[in-house]
Amino acid sequence: MALRRAQHAALAIAALALAGCAADEGGSGQGPFARYPAKLSAWGLFDGELAHHIPAGGVEPYDLNTALFSDYALKFRFVRLPEGPDGDVEPALYREEGPFEFPVGTVISKTFAYPADFRVPQDGLRPLETRLLVHEADGWVGLPYIWNAELTDAELEIVGGPIEVSWIDAGGARIEHTYRVPNANQCKTCHRTDGERVLPIGPQAAQLNREYTYPDPDGTTLEENQLERWRRIGFLEGTPPAAEAPRAPVWNVAPSGSVDERARTWLDVNCAHCHNLTGSGRTSGLDLRKGHRDRTRLGIYKHPVAAGLGTGDRVYAVVPGKPEESILLYRLESTHPGIAMPEIGRGLVDVEAVELIRQWILEMEPPGPRERAG
Repeated sequence: MALRRAQHAALAIAALALAGCAADEGGSGQGPFARYPAKLSAWGLFDGELAHHIPAGGVEPYDLNTALFSDYALKFRFVRLPEGPDGDVEPALYREEGPFEFPVGTVISKTFAYPADFRVPQDGLRPLETRLLVHEADGWVGLPYIWNAELTDAELEIVGGPIEVSWIDAGGARIEHTYRVPNANQCKTCHRTDGERVLPIGPQAAQLNREYTYPDPDGTTLEENQLERWRRIGFLEGTPPAAEAPRAPVWNVAPSGSVDERARTWLDVNCAHCHNLTGSGRTSGLDLRKGHRDRTRLGIYKHPVAAGLGTGDRVYAVVPGKPEESILLYRLESTHPGIAMPEIGRGLVDVEAVELIRQWILEMEPPGPRERAG
């Protein structure tokens, strides 16, 4: 857990470092994406030097309790809502489950970055890509922007691409890695959570119900619950008091939830956008959303439908008490393209999460009278 704790500390320090520290309007010229700005700067999301990510007026930073694993990249998230007819911000509508209902014109931004050394994360922070989700009248559109070598701007690259990156991890080891930016169509694979519409994944009540340290213009900071703040500034309508809203645990912080709660949350965030009853992974028969207790849908003593190499010669997706016999863990431990899950968005193993899932399987209740371990 030391590496991941260091990563969370790195993110907090780096966010403050970023905050403390003329647009090209041309389109990309690539089919239906030609109408979008070729450069990230043209969106007007940030003031000053673009790489510092100082939010412009009307742009709100936010963070999540448990985030998707992306090869240990730090992530910096922002949202801008459109103006309504009266000139005030048009709010999103609160939902207790699932993503909020954001108005047309919303822009959600997420930058993926690495420090040169996770032990001093405020130094040498290098953004690699910024992904935008733009809410158009006919739905959401994903746009990947790749940063130039000078870190002065990022350019729209709908085909994505590999980026070579290296860093020193929290333990002092040098990591060399090929980071892969997804193409615009791959965005749909994860964000089409209901099998039809592209939707945001992260901004929902349970994930946003947490404190965030906001930098003030005078150089000080203010800590405030994100749901309470969004309600106060008019970003969110229908919000209950934070104490009455759901709150997801932080998957690698033991006091925030039991092993079961934290493991289910990690699976919900990293796997359930595909593995639900209507998502792209529905044919597997797995439903890894956190809100149900159907053991078969969780994979317990469930035979794979069509996993090929992905079984590792194991018989069931999950065998209670026996992680070494569980296909689920086998796939999380692999980086092989035909085996690894999730299949998009990672090229490294989330070592700390694998240990949590291993512990979750070890602590599972033994089979009931109708369950077989054949």
